[in-house]
Amino acid sequence: MELLRFTTAGSVDDGKSTLIGRMLYDSKSIFQDQYDAIEASSKKKGDENVNLALLTDGLRAEREQGITIDVAYRYFATPKRKFIIADTPGHIQYTRNMVTGASTANLAIILIDARKGVQEQTYRHTFIATLLGIPHLVFCINKMDLVNYNEQVYEKIKEEVEQFSTKLRVADIRFVPISALKGDNVVHTSDQMPWYQGSTLLYLLETIHIGSDFNHVDCRFPVQSVIRPMSDDFHDFRGYAGRISSGVFKPGDAVTVLPSGFSSKIKTVELMGQQLAEAFAPMSVTLTLEDEIDISRGDMIVRDNNQPTVTQDIDVMVCWLHDKPLQPGGKYAIKHTTNDARCMVKAVQYKMDINTLHRLEEDKTIGMNDIGRIKLRTTRPLFIDRYERNRETGSLILIDEQTNETVGAGIII
Repeated sequence: MELLRFTTAGSVDDGKSTLIGRMLYDSKSIFQDQYDAIEASSKKKGDENVNLALLTDGLRAEREQGITIDVAYRYFATPKRKFIIADTPGHIQYTRNMVTGASTANLAIILIDARKGVQEQTYRHTFIATLLGIPHLVFCINKMDLVNYNEQVYEKIKEEVEQFSTKLRVADIRFVPISALKGDNVVHTSDQMPWYQGSTLLYLLETIHIGSDFNHVDCRFPVQSVIRPMSDDFHDFRGYAGRISSGVFKPGDAVTVLPSGFSSKIKTVELMGQQLAEAFAPMSVTLTLEDEIDISRGDMIVRDNNQPTVTQDIDVMVCWLHDKPLQPGGKYAIKHTTNDARCMVKAVQYKMDINTLHRLEEDKTIGMNDIGRIKLRTTRPLFIDRYERNRETGSLILIDEQTNETVGAGIII
């Protein structure tokens, strides 16, 4: 069954957690004891209705303040598709958490309060979603029940979003008017909005095409480990295990191993003891080659005629995740696919004003939740692609060597 990863975003109190709770409840994806627990908790707080947001807001501080602080992941399935939801916070000071939750998503649901219209956070989260290369954006105009299900309100917000989106690279935009609290157009079609002829949100999530979201052209296989059983049954077996970042690998394909540059052919593609006719992203498999080549973790197996850029100088858009600002000239550990290295920040080119999309070339202080463009010099060559072409080989993280904390998430441009 196909898996869809999606994230929610939007301003504070736009109803992200309530929407997810409503989706889980109406699709019968929660147990009765879970519902009883949030019903009791809602009564204890004095809420008029059962607060479905409590299904995702699990931290005590979140429940006390009625906001989302950390990323909450929820899993559910329908007969058509499996889903992983990342419920991300709306506050500006939790931008880093939103980036974390959205980094692996196929689709982003951006909520807009029908009473307030497009807000600063709407622009911010739309920009971040496009920066992270999320191919599908669904704008849910929520709380339609509080504006009497007015079609003009919906159309005005839709027009404003479409106008802003022309400045960004967005492949697919959809709009759905909903009421997360009442359940209108979430799982079931609303009787209150006969003017809306589109599908419900859940039906859209079940049917949206995501097969072409993966890059099946550029073959990239970062080696995670070398398998040498050294047993009687597999005395001479040497396999290279990892997850395919992109492309399709088949027995007989001519491949090159980086950084050595040695060439060979794929002998077998194996998964759990079975030989496959082909494997593709994002499958985790073991490859064996016809020739004995020195290959270790961090190397990459690619096609002869389609290779990544091998370089030590990298241009990166970085989202800073730590309260200690980025240090120009500072040294950090860097992790890219299965490759570990060290790097130095050569230059900070500019910081983004993610409200106006302007470049702040004078202000180069990149602190927590800021996004800026920097140049890195690594201690060893990395095998990279542009992020917009390949999300796996086009992303990296920066790590503080003293504390071992992840301090930055980078997008190679």
